[in-house]
Amino acid sequence: MLTLTENACDIVKRYAEHPDTPDEAGLRISTTPGDQLTVSTADQPVAGDQVVDQGGAKVFLDQSAAEQLDAMMLDASLDEAGNVQFGILAQA
Repeated sequence: MLTLTENACDIVKRYAEHPDTPDEAGLRISTTPGDQLTVSTADQPVAGDQVVDQGGAKVFLDQSAAEQLDAMMLDASLDEAGNVQFGILAQA
């Protein structure tokens, strides 16, 4: 199952803690028809999503993304402009 680094947890929780965001909000990783991964914010999981809740940070994965990211770790950081950059690492 996908796990999150401490940085990824912090960034996902920052989004979810926004006053206008529902309690069940999180990050959603889904796949395009060409099996490319896409990342978006989501107010709640879509039916059939795998839900990863780590330290209060929620990530929703569609079935294909869950299969691709099994045994992987999501990392996140902010670039110089303050934009979020995500990366996928192999779990140790």
